[in-house]
Order: sequence, then structure tokens, then C-alpha cells
Amino acid sequence: MILKPGTGKRTINNRTFKEYFCNEIREMIVEQPLTVLGANKQWDVIVSADGGGVNGQAGAVRLGIARALLTFQEDYRPMLREHGLLTRDARAVERKKYGKAGARRSFQFSKR
Repeated sequence: MILKPGTGKRTINNRTFKEYFCNEIREMIVEQPLTVLGANKQWDVIVSADGGGVNGQAGAVRLGIARALLTFQEDYRPMLREHGLLTRDARAVERKKYGKAGARRSFQFSKR
């Protein structure tokens, strides 16, 4: 991720945010740290994201932007913390257990 002072240009994987996320809600999620600070047009954001789904990537980009803003200005921390933008989503995929088809799913049971 590259965050630099500029004109408000936003790209992810060499496409604009509008093309990549194709949804106003995801765009709003990604731009939330900048909107909260009132700095929408002050920063250029260039992101490279892979893995997970588009919603997960939107959340990851939001966290990345919030953390990158802190490297420039530590005074932003209370406002970003108040809106919950510095908290990582700790959920992860549960591991597969032996004797099971997946993490919790069992193999089909046959009585006869």
C-alpha cells in the first residue's frame, strides 16, 4: 500500500476503487478512515490486494489506510480508534479435524 499526499486518486490492483469493488457500500467502507478525518481529497491511495473475497479485501484495505494515516500523523489515533477503524477482525478459518469431512462436518452416516 502506498499512501501519499495528493489529489485523492485511488487505485487497487491497477484499477480504480469504483471498478474493483463495484458496490457503493464497499467503497464507503474503504474510504471510511479518510472520511472520518475529513481528508478525502488530500491523499492518493495505491493498493495491491489478493486473497480472500472482495468484502474481506475491503476491510483489509480500510485497516491498512487507517494504519498508514497514523504513520503520517499520530494525532489521528483517538478519532480513528473512536470509530473502530484500528481494530483487526480476528476471525480465521477453523482447522479441519481428523475423522471429519471438514472442521465440523462429519462423513455421511449409513445405518445399513
